[in-house]
Amino acid sequence: MVRDDIIEYSLQGHHSEEDGVKIRKKIWKVTAILSIITILEVAVGAMFPKDSVGEWTWFFIKYGYIILTVIKAGYIVLVFMHLGDEAKGLKYMILVPYIIFILYLIFIVIMEATYINDGWINMQ
Repeated sequence: MVRDDIIEYSLQGHHSEEDGVKIRKKIWKVTAILSIITILEVAVGAMFPKDSVGEWTWFFIKYGYIILTVIKAGYIVLVFMHLGDEAKGLKYMILVPYIIFILYLIFIVIMEATYINDGWINMQ
């Protein structure tokens, strides 16, 4: 008995070689972008330890890490969750609240760290 209510979608996956080339090109592009950002983060961390740089340099390194991490997270959401294929309004509706929330968390962490640091200084 052959069932006609089951559809095997894997057998319907026909695409041309041009589509395959585009897909492979996108995979290599995503891999390259994420690898470059990760290599940049690791290289900066290895070349500029906190003890060997000035206060302002360390300030820019910290915020550079935060910015690169948020960019990488946003790109991952756009590519791997297929948000990049959606309309511009939907992208903004999903990404903007997350970006605001992340910035809020960063603000809270910085304010609390400043408060704790001031407390340690006053105790000495």
